[in-house]
Amino acid sequence: MTRELTFGRRAAASGNPRSLVVFLHGYGADGNDLLGLADPLAMHLPDTVFIAPNAPEDCTANPFGYQWFPIPSMGGSTVAEAEAGLARAAEDLNAFLDARMAEEGMTLAQTALVGFSQGTMMALHVAPRRAAPVAAVVGFSGRLLHPETFAAEMVCAPPTQLIHGDQDPLVPLAAMREATTVMMEAGVEVHSHVSRGTAHGIAPDGLALALSFLKDHIPG
Repeated sequence: MTRELTFGRRAAASGNPRSLVVFLHGYGADGNDLLGLADPLAMHLPDTVFIAPNAPEDCTANPFGYQWFPIPSMGGSTVAEAEAGLARAAEDLNAFLDARMAEEGMTLAQTALVGFSQGTMMALHVAPRRAAPVAAVVGFSGRLLHPETFAAEMVCAPPTQLIHGDQDPLVPLAAMREATTVMMEAGVEVHSHVSRGTAHGIAPDGLALALSFLKDHIPG
């Protein structure tokens, strides 16, 4: 049985919703951590509804935040527990996306995923394995989980923008380069960008690029 995710929501600024952006937060954070991005983005995407779920589990390393799945090096879990957590979180996220699209009256062609760190890992894991693609995926500071099986397990190819800081001490820049290569070789349209002088975070140039990518791929 899937777990129901709690979430925050920002209505379309125009009052005329035509697209949906779902934010996926990082390890130890919560939905509000990214929902604040709706404020600057809404000025340029007035017809977009923004939704940010909390991941399904309390974070083992931060009691005030959430995790999509445990990370052995940070929370003391085993690799098997992390894999089981990922599989269960993928089911939860798929169910959440289906429910929210139905509730908002949106199609896949009107829906985009924007992830950060572990949220990017979830977006890159879930979106290409769905029966049909979402309109766009934007991933900051993440990595592709199980790159060795990606091509065999990929079902669809959502256009993807990856953005990473060159000073990231938590997820190395090499992770973005690997994800770009693996996904492109599998037939996914992938664009990548390096934010210079940026650690594990979202720099202004990265956010501007994400906005441009969303404007190119979702209505309104």
